Amino acid sequence: MKWHKLGRIFDPRDHQLANGCVEFAQSPQTLVFEDHIRIYFSTRQRDEATGKFLSHVAFVDFDKDFDRIRRVSEKPVLPLGALGSFDEHGIFPINPLRHEGQVMAYTCGWSRRVSVSVETGVGLVFSDDEGETFYRKGLGGPILGASLQEPFLVGDAFVRVFDGRFHMWYMFGTGWKSYEGSDVPERIYKIGHALSDDGVRWEKQEAVAIIGDSLSEDESQALPSVIKIGGRYHMYFCFRHSSDFRTNADRGYRIGHAYSDDLQRWTRDDQNLGIALSESGWDSDMMCYPHVFSCDDKTYMLYNGNEFGRAGFGLAVLE
Repeated sequence: MKWHKLGRIFDPRDHQLANGCVEFAQSPQTLVFEDHIRIYFSTRQRDEATGKFLSHVAFVDFDKDFDRIRRVSEKPVLPLGALGSFDEHGIFPINPLRHEGQVMAYTCGWSRRVSVSVETGVGLVFSDDEGETFYRKGLGGPILGASLQEPFLVGDAFVRVFDGRFHMWYMFGTGWKSYEGSDVPERIYKIGHALSDDGVRWEKQEAVAIIGDSLSEDESQALPSVIKIGGRYHMYFCFRHSSDFRTNADRGYRIGHAYSDDLQRWTRDDQNLGIALSESGWDSDMMCYPHVFSCDDKTYMLYNGNEFGRAGFGLAVLE
């Protein structure tokens, strides 16, 4: 495979975002309309009380040739969770899909902890206005979270329906670890798989990492995105070292690739990924949070660059 980079197409610093968000457009994910494409992303607001970030979901609408921005949402599409809830301090990412005439989306909710920085879970929200806004059902708790065999960090759900059944690929934590030179424990996580008949009740393959490591057993993997191309399923995801990754470009996120013929057994194949860091510019140190989708007989990849998407996201097309 070979991807042709079309460059950065959205920089949040060039737009007036809601809630005082001025940077970051992380984990771009699409909802395709008849005449335009909506790209959801997570952006950040500084919490004045703590000085820490809160992640909100916004969107930008593009013409289908990606040459023109139609509009940027004036407010977050979903409020943060209530006090003490699993998504109290952020939602990142959101994965939308159409199903039986409705728009539904899977969220990753963030909440802060004391001994470690964060805990996450997967939520499910719905939209009755074509993805302008979303709402929770019930009391708003997670549909997937920590469990007996996966006690840490469940999130980053990517959901699609294949052959009449819902498939979810998601991130699960294998633990927290203290590394020399780091002031705080760092998380390690892998990609797992779950199945559902209705998109609400899920059966996980408990603690089964479906993608092998290429760096070490401490490799962290996140944001899977699955698409069928030419009769074979392809997964794109990002991976990194679990220590010294924030400012050391040699240990930061890269995009990985795996393929499968049955959605169960995956073969890692990074060497045939077909896209790499640029020699200079906004994606020369890091590439992360890929999202692959089809539109008008073309296959595209959205992704973030340096500093985890602080300066927005770019686009590539499969040649």
